[in-house]
Amino acid sequence: MRFTAIALALALPFSMPIAGFAAGGDTTTPPTPSETTKKCWGKRVWDDEAKKCVKPEESSLNGQQLLETARELAYLDRFEDAQAVLAAHPEQTDSRVLTYWGFTNRKLGRSDLASEYYTRAIAQDPDNILARSYMAQGFVETGQYAQALAQWKEIKARGGEGTWAETSLRQAIQTGVTVNY
Repeated sequence: MRFTAIALALALPFSMPIAGFAAGGDTTTPPTPSETTKKCWGKRVWDDEAKKCVKPEESSLNGQQLLETARELAYLDRFEDAQAVLAAHPEQTDSRVLTYWGFTNRKLGRSDLASEYYTRAIAQDPDNILARSYMAQGFVETGQYAQALAQWKEIKARGGEGTWAETSLRQAIQTGVTVNY
């Protein structure tokens, strides 16, 4: 198994460090702390209209704001809180929502459930390179390098070369170490 990882590492180009990239896109900037992470604890979000922390399903946040809040919470390793926010999203079959369900479940140690969410996200949007990267990083964690490599190739084929999704996955395949976010 270790030989396979080394062979794959030698086969992949190693050209771009990823240390500064944050998941959820190709930005080198982590999510900006919001009132939610400054003032709210547990499964609560800041509601600008109410001027207080409320349950996500009672908030005035729109779908995009809910996704951004879930990303911010996940960035801080608050995966269960992020899932409470995801549960309030009005479009549960949206590929991005499914991707974050997969990510948070993988980080909570629920690999099989995470894989189901990633598979659904990719079925919904085959060009969802973030879902492909996260799913493949799960493969790296379980030593399934051939599956991870297949997703890396798919990401590149779909125009994702040089993106955070591709670069972080490439480094995970090369080193055997996945990114936390």
